Amino acid sequence: MELLKVGDPAPDFETVDQNGKTVRLSDFRGMPVVLYFYPKDNTPGCTVEAKNFRDNIDIFNSKAKVIGVSVDSQESHMKFHEKLNLNFDLLSDKNKDIVKKYGVLGVATAKRVTYIIDKDGKIAYVFEKVKPDGHAKEVYEKMKELNIID
Repeated sequence: MELLKVGDPAPDFETVDQNGKTVRLSDFRGMPVVLYFYPKDNTPGCTVEAKNFRDNIDIFNSKAKVIGVSVDSQESHMKFHEKLNLNFDLLSDKNKDIVKKYGVLGVATAKRVTYIIDKDGKIAYVFEKVKPDGHAKEVYEKMKELNIID
């Protein structure tokens, strides 16, 4: 499956976060969403990316919802979330349903891809080549440029 394109509707999904709470993308309709896919909890690049969003979450708060997604289990996410003291949710896609819908399934994990979803649930931008360090600010600047947030 190919990556989604700008203007495509963001496929809805239902899964659990690090605490086992059910989450649906449609829960956030009316607010922009940063949906970032990453390969694996506790690996170097994924740790850098998660810390980068954690340390910059204030630029998104009340303006956009930041969500990380990987094929790791809810238990793995809970440990990773606690270890890094994350301040945003990590969603488990153990069955690989979400990564398939979004065209980001790699060999056995998710590819490192970030989607900006506008308040109407449409894909506003796709980051295909993500560098983990500095990515949060890069996403924020793109959202401002596209007038998704002010």
